Amino acid sequence: MATNWGSLLQNEQQLEELARQAVDRALAEGVLLRTSQEPSSSEVVSYAPFTLFPSLVPSALLEQAYAVQMDFNLLVDAVSQNAAFLEQTLSSTIKQDDFTARLFDIHKQVLKEGIAQTVFLGLNRSDYMFQRSTDGSPALKQIEINTISASFGGLASRTPAVHRHVLSVLSKTKEAGKILSNNPSKGLALGIAKAWELYGSTNALVLLIAQEKERNIFDQRAIENELLARNIHVIRRTFEDISEKGSLDQDRRLFVDGQEIAVVYFRDGYMPRQYSLQNWEARLLLERSCAAKCPDIATQLAGTKKVQQELSRPGMLEMLLPGQPEAVARLRATFAGLYSLDMGEEGDQAIAKALAAPSRFVLKPQREGGGNNLYGEEMVQALKQLKDSEERASYILMEKIEPEPFENCLLRPGSPAQVVQCISELGIFGVYVRQEKTLVMNKHVGHLLRTKAIEHADGGVAAGVAVLDNPYPV
Repeated sequence: MATNWGSLLQNEQQLEELARQAVDRALAEGVLLRTSQEPSSSEVVSYAPFTLFPSLVPSALLEQAYAVQMDFNLLVDAVSQNAAFLEQTLSSTIKQDDFTARLFDIHKQVLKEGIAQTVFLGLNRSDYMFQRSTDGSPALKQIEINTISASFGGLASRTPAVHRHVLSVLSKTKEAGKILSNNPSKGLALGIAKAWELYGSTNALVLLIAQEKERNIFDQRAIENELLARNIHVIRRTFEDISEKGSLDQDRRLFVDGQEIAVVYFRDGYMPRQYSLQNWEARLLLERSCAAKCPDIATQLAGTKKVQQELSRPGMLEMLLPGQPEAVARLRATFAGLYSLDMGEEGDQAIAKALAAPSRFVLKPQREGGGNNLYGEEMVQALKQLKDSEERASYILMEKIEPEPFENCLLRPGSPAQVVQCISELGIFGVYVRQEKTLVMNKHVGHLLRTKAIEHADGGVAAGVAVLDNPYPV
């Protein structure tokens, strides 16, 4: 895909002036992060990194990503309800990966006691890249699905105005009109509001589990503000607060500071370093309650890399989504090659494949939050070390997706505007709500495009590598 902005990217003086205008507009629109120096304070804030121009995305792939999102919602929900599938799939992983094992322990405890919650809420984001096919045409391939703390729905609703502004400054009003409106935070809030309503207590609150130091607070506030507009109040608390002030009554209703909680929305709790012993106990307390959790522990487990790899096995989708061949076909079309590294012949063959052609694969541990994957020489060294160890079962191997690079200009606080070769990752936000066994909501609610320089193999905006972007459909 040739870039529309080619000649504009060559004019350094014009770029600098445009960058100044774009940054001012981003600040005015609320495309904001707290600073790394003061992550707990909004006294001084900065703009979130973004691209100067929207990046070209084939309309057909954008439509395909939207069309398959409701299928992914159904699939995640089906996996979360299938305890036998989760147990079988994660059996080798939990022996080697302490974090997954601890989540799984909570899952087992909750099943044993009996699940108290009757309303289930999924807010997820499925991420894709555009694989360059042999004939040069791009294909949509899934990187991963985020089932916990799927972020940037708030800021993504603020960036279209910035790119429209840049194009308008250049008198490209027709092009400005092609930038899609996008408001994921509204849709995500709609899901939370539905779960709150089904919980059935008008005085109950939404509890957002927040990190102590949260640079991305404005992204979260966008959702809180949407809820407040519906007269649904949100309180922000840390895991530490819950262990001190959280309790369950005899019906396992959750109370924090004496106030009943209808929905628990996690924006923390997806990485090992976010848990102390006290935090694990707080997580168990929340899971045992009858509040709707987003996600509940089974849905968090459904988002692990190991589950993603097992879902790509022949027959798995058919087992989980019986009688839905069209959905299965749409889902399978987005799968890249995924390989188990469990001990045995299958895992041995996968390792041999990767060592023979390291540039074609990526090694993924069971982690969220970006910056965890291994590529190239690092992957080779890791595989040589892991080859004869049971520890290899805590990883999966994935075919590396190779998109067609393009030029764009990346804007970051404290750095000069730089034109670099980039690749993009497209995320689609999905929302579903289930009451007992009945699905009462299943929708897609918007998108997120993130772009990074090609030398950065891994990591998102929060990890400091990718920047916010908008698709320019072509």
